[in-house]
Amino acid sequence: MIDADQPLPYRLLTGPDDAEFCKRVSEALEQGYELHGSPAVTFDGQRVIAAQAVVLRSDRNTRDAVD
Repeated sequence: MIDADQPLPYRLLTGPDDAEFCKRVSEALEQGYELHGSPAVTFDGQRVIAAQAVVLRSDRNTRDAVD
């Protein structure tokens, strides 16, 4: 079971491919995550939707990622 106070070891970030999405990915990188695989994009008929998987770096103490 994962402790709710600890960061998740894996996250999938999704949303419109815009500056806000890029900001969320950048924030995850600053919190100790690293990119996992290539981004994926799709078109929903109105806008491009992006997805990027991130994983918590194994060399980083998960407690440090929360602080």
